[in-house]
Amino acid sequence: MLIISQDIFNQRSGTVIAMAITSQPQKAGFPLTLEITSAKLSKRSWVKISQIRTLSTERIGRKLGLISPEELSDVIEGFNEITGA
Repeated sequence: MLIISQDIFNQRSGTVIAMAITSQPQKAGFPLTLEITSAKLSKRSWVKISQIRTLSTERIGRKLGLISPEELSDVIEGFNEITGA
């Protein structure tokens, strides 16, 4: 999961806002999916921008990586494009 909510929100609400990540090659391109390259994950990975969830912080495991500010900006841009914002 790619957590997109800020730490202060996560701590106060007990939840995180997250998007799914997959290591399966994606047929759909941007804005539905975006390949993550900056996080240095063990496998080639894509964030599924259209699959957004709210999860309890208790369900979150350890951090596996961190995407660059540029990739986060691309993810938000894709989300805005999907939602028409």
